[in-house]
Amino acid sequence: MSQFFQIHPDNPQIRLIKQAVQIIQSGGIVAIPTDSAYALVCQLDDKNAVERLRRIRGVDDKHHLTLLCRDLSEIALYARVDNAQYRLLKATTPGPYTVILEATRELPRRLSHPSRKTIGLRVPENTITQALLAELGAPLIGTTLQLPGDEEILSDPDEVRTRLEKLIELVIDGGAGTLEPTTVIDLTGPEPVLVREGRGDPAAFGL
Repeated sequence: MSQFFQIHPDNPQIRLIKQAVQIIQSGGIVAIPTDSAYALVCQLDDKNAVERLRRIRGVDDKHHLTLLCRDLSEIALYARVDNAQYRLLKATTPGPYTVILEATRELPRRLSHPSRKTIGLRVPENTITQALLAELGAPLIGTTLQLPGDEEILSDPDEVRTRLEKLIELVIDGGAGTLEPTTVIDLTGPEPVLVREGRGDPAAFGL
């Protein structure tokens, strides 16, 4: 049975943030609000938690999971970022964008795309998510909260609790999310490529 924390979206209670991080560090999967849709997240280097997350989401290792990072410097630790890519990221982070970049050796190989060696990364503009990342001191690995067979993304914390209370360890209620995922941009080629249009305006990447 999962726990359920109501956390203030603008002034997160540090006691609850600390408890949530302890759950993550203990191998837990957590549903969190972001600046787009709700997401499922777990600890980056917890192999079992990542495998559980994939099973709940119904995706295989060819589906890009996303690193939720605190800032640009953290992105640059886990992905190769050239000057042109850096300028684009500086103009669009934090925000509702996920970018696909080539992974560095700092990223466990099982988390990158098996053939392309790429990873999705984002810097969310959400106070609760940023508080979790700051307390954890490391990125979270995550995916949009859309369950197998569903056409819609889950954005109501109460519905998330009902659907997932036996599968995950914690649901964070930070208010209703949107029904839009992030906009996904592939930056691995000579020009940005729109992979999925979501809440972020692709025009920010010249698309």
